[in-house]
Amino acid sequence: MGLFDKLKSGLSRSREALNEIFYMGGEVDEEFWEDLEDTLVMGDMGGELAMRVTDDLREQAARENLTRAPQLRDALATRLAQEFPASDRDPFEDTPSCVVFVGINGAGKTTTVGKLAGVAKNEGKSCLIGGADTFRAAAIEQLEVWGKRAGVEVVTRERGADPASVCYDVVERAEREGTQLTLIDTAGRLHTSSDLMRELAKVVNVTRKRATMPVTVVLVIDATTGQNGLNQAKEFNSALDLDGLIVTKLDGTAKGGIAVAISEQLGLPIYRIGVGESIDDLQSFDALDFCRALVGEGK
Repeated sequence: MGLFDKLKSGLSRSREALNEIFYMGGEVDEEFWEDLEDTLVMGDMGGELAMRVTDDLREQAARENLTRAPQLRDALATRLAQEFPASDRDPFEDTPSCVVFVGINGAGKTTTVGKLAGVAKNEGKSCLIGGADTFRAAAIEQLEVWGKRAGVEVVTRERGADPASVCYDVVERAEREGTQLTLIDTAGRLHTSSDLMRELAKVVNVTRKRATMPVTVVLVIDATTGQNGLNQAKEFNSALDLDGLIVTKLDGTAKGGIAVAISEQLGLPIYRIGVGESIDDLQSFDALDFCRALVGEGK
């Protein structure tokens, strides 16, 4: 199965509702536009974005005499793709690079770090993992399992150690050894806890100040959290000045539109998306491919 087919398969649940609108032979009438806007809202894109996209598509349909629903699939995908900010660089390809992963517990940070380390190793890049989650022994163990699987060394400290000092040590070693890709996993933080967010801000600031290589702070978002994921993203961005996003578990939700909402509202690029369990299912993000897989392809 090719990458696009995997993406389509992973987003199948999110596409189901739109399939009901874009059925073969469907007429583009007032009910169609109302259903489209409602479906985009239900897919967690948010009311304002759904209304704007629907209005633009309605104008395009009138201008280009698009009278049947299937003709508008491709137009919708193209229009939605315009909402995603482009990335200036890919921090996982443009090396040397240090990437700090943040997010709440359970979003998939550690798994994502492990998968990306494996990809880097397979591509022949030198890679180092930093385990800055020193609060949970299980987190360090999980990261070491991923590191062993990927063939990448994990640098961490004993439980309870200062996570900012771990980041300092990891960056210092990576630069001394000329490591191409440095991946730092941080402890899960509830975006509603100001104390924990301040502590995480310290971790990020120490890393940014110490490193001479570019540092990218990436929020890992679980797509199944829907609109709550958007609230998380706003709080993390306010506290940390994020650089970009990775959206995981898109295969487990019917609300894949949340990726559009978060990226558009925060003006942040998406670097990778997760549409399954295997390493191959963590894909580079292409806005048009994503939107084509999300809404389906025209007939």
